[in-house]
Amino acid sequence: MSGMTKLATLPEGLHGLWAAFDDLSARQVHGLLKMRQDVFMLEQNCLFPEIDGKDPEALHFLLMQEDGVVSAAVRIFLADDAGLETRIGRVVVSKAWRGKRLGDYLMAEAVKKVGELRPGQPIHLSAQAHLEAFYAGFGFQRSSDLYLEDGIEHVDMIRPS
Repeated sequence: MSGMTKLATLPEGLHGLWAAFDDLSARQVHGLLKMRQDVFMLEQNCLFPEIDGKDPEALHFLLMQEDGVVSAAVRIFLADDAGLETRIGRVVVSKAWRGKRLGDYLMAEAVKKVGELRPGQPIHLSAQAHLEAFYAGFGFQRSSDLYLEDGIEHVDMIRPS
C-alpha cells in the first residue's frame, strides 16, 4: 500500500467491527451517533445535520471498548451504477481516545476495505483543511480549492487507483 503511513496498533481494550448500518445493534447506532454529535457538533461548535440520511447506505467501521462504548468510527460508500463515487467519510475519534493513533487505524482499515471491495477504484473524501497532511499520508491528493463547509475550511481529496 504505497503512500500509506504505518498502521498503528489497536490499544488494548478496543476491538473493531465492520458492519452495514442495518446490522448494527440499536446500542451501537446510538453510540455512533452520540460520539459523532459530541465531536462534530459540540466540540467543533458546528450546527449541521449530523444525521444526514446517508448512514443506511454506508458500510461502517466502529472501534469499541469491551463494554460496547463506541470510541472511534469511519464510514465508506462504495461506487455504484448510479454514479456514486467510492468515498470515505465521518472519520471520528472520541476525545478520550485521541493521541493513540486511532485515526491512522481507521484510515488504514477504510482504505484496505475499499481495496478489497472495489479494487483499483479511486477513493474520494472531503477533508477539514488542517488535516490535509494527515490524509496525504494515506496517498490522498488535494483535488479542489479551499471551501467552507458548515463554517469549517475543507478541501476535496482523492486517492488515485
